[in-house]
Amino acid sequence: MYSAINKQKVSTFFVVLGFTLFVAAFVYAISLYFGAGSLFIVPIALGIASISSLVIYYNSDKIVLKLNGARFATDEEDRQLRLLLEGIVLATGLPEPRLYVIDDMSMNAFATGRNPENSVICVTKGLMEKLDKYELEAVLAHELSHIKNYDILLSTVIAVMVGFIVVIADMLRRLVFTRRRGSSRKGELIGYILLLIFALLSSVFAKMIQFFISRKREYLADASAVEITRNKDAMISALQKLRGDHDVLEVANKSTLQLYIVEPVKRLKIKEKSNLFSTHPSIRQRVEAINNLY
Repeated sequence: MYSAINKQKVSTFFVVLGFTLFVAAFVYAISLYFGAGSLFIVPIALGIASISSLVIYYNSDKIVLKLNGARFATDEEDRQLRLLLEGIVLATGLPEPRLYVIDDMSMNAFATGRNPENSVICVTKGLMEKLDKYELEAVLAHELSHIKNYDILLSTVIAVMVGFIVVIADMLRRLVFTRRRGSSRKGELIGYILLLIFALLSSVFAKMIQFFISRKREYLADASAVEITRNKDAMISALQKLRGDHDVLEVANKSTLQLYIVEPVKRLKIKEKSNLFSTHPSIRQRVEAINNLY
């Protein structure tokens, strides 16, 4: 467990470093494109990239919640959910995460944040209404396990960075296809070629870092949830209900797919076999893994 946690922290460092270099190279290419390329641009580009990475790191949870249309859970509307979470938190010894709700009738949940002290658990209204007390408790324990294992740090940072790269990709496409005609300066030509390369590779890079997260983390969180609740049947029952739910989470953002307990995209949820390009193992495989625990 401790080895897995350390691996997540190291992985996060390299993802952030790679993202910083990517943004720095992008800024430098822009400068070349507009004929302002020089060695003085390099530290400026690195500075902009570093600031972007720090802003994302410290505000990633807020960005993710905003992207997914979540609201803060209140005692008036979500008292049972809050009481369930308090009970599980006492069993784990973790700081109590902030609790949020997505007002959508599909069934899903995710955890986000950069560490246990700054963590969030978010569930959909559909999950609260369609699962019984023990199944809902199992899902909350699953998300708490992601917090305990530091999965949230890597997952959240990648989610926001994927969104940022998608924005960059869109900017690149606009720049590449509106290039000024007749320009022949060497620096601008190099900048144009670099922008063209970025435009072609940025979407691929976004997918690569999204799938970089090992699907083994879901197996680990399922197992940890069973350990916390001592209720294997509730975890299996919750996963099976999630598999049978065909409602689409309308507010789900493509950059945050890997955060959810199951794929919020209908075309992936209905497949029984594991998809090579899916961010999650299939429900069938996860149930089999839980059954093999005992």
